[in-house]
Amino acid sequence: MKSAQEKAIEFFRKKGGLVRTTEALAHGIHRRTLYGLRDEGLLVGVSRGLFQLAEMEAPAEVSLAEVAKRVPNAVICLVSSLAFHELTTQIPHYVWLAVERKARKPKIEYPPVRVFHFSGKAFSSGIVKHRISHQTVQIYEAPKTIIDCFRWRKAVGLDVTLEAAREYLKRPDSSPAFLMKYARICGVEKLVTPYLEALTA
Repeated sequence: MKSAQEKAIEFFRKKGGLVRTTEALAHGIHRRTLYGLRDEGLLVGVSRGLFQLAEMEAPAEVSLAEVAKRVPNAVICLVSSLAFHELTTQIPHYVWLAVERKARKPKIEYPPVRVFHFSGKAFSSGIVKHRISHQTVQIYEAPKTIIDCFRWRKAVGLDVTLEAAREYLKRPDSSPAFLMKYARICGVEKLVTPYLEALTA
C-alpha cells in the first residue's frame, strides 16, 4: 500500500508538478505531508500557498505555466517570449504578459509579472499554444515577438531587440517576410524597415 507521501507525489506529477495548497488539501493531502515532503527536499515552496515538485522543470518555465493557470487569456510576450524562443541572453526577472486593451490588469503576487495592453490584431495575431507542466500556455511566435519588441523598444531596450532580430535571422527557418507581415499588423512597418534592411544586407 502506498504511503501518504507517495500518494501526494503521484498527485503532484499528475498535475504537472505545480499544486496550490488548497488544491492538495481538497484532494485529501494533509498539510503535515506537504511540509514533510518540503523538509525532505522533495517539494519546493515556490510562494505562499504554492508547491512545486523538486524534480520538475526549470523555474522559468514553471513561472509561465503558473501565470497561464491564473490568466488563461493572456499571452506570454516580449522578453519572456524571447527567452522561451532562445533569442536573448537576458534572464527575465518577471513574466512579461500581454492582455487585451479592455481586460483588467491581473493581480498576481507570484510570479512577478509585467503587464502590457495590446489591442485588436496586434493582440490576437501570432499566438501559439504550448504545453508546459501539463498547462496550456499561449506564447507569441518568434517573428511576432521581435516586432512587438520594436513596438515596445523603450521597455525592452533597442539593443535587446536588435540582438533578438539578428539571432532570429540566422535561423534556417527565419523569414523576413513574416517579420514584415507582423510589422504591418502592428503598425510599425516604417520603423522596422530600415533596421531589417541593415540586418539582411
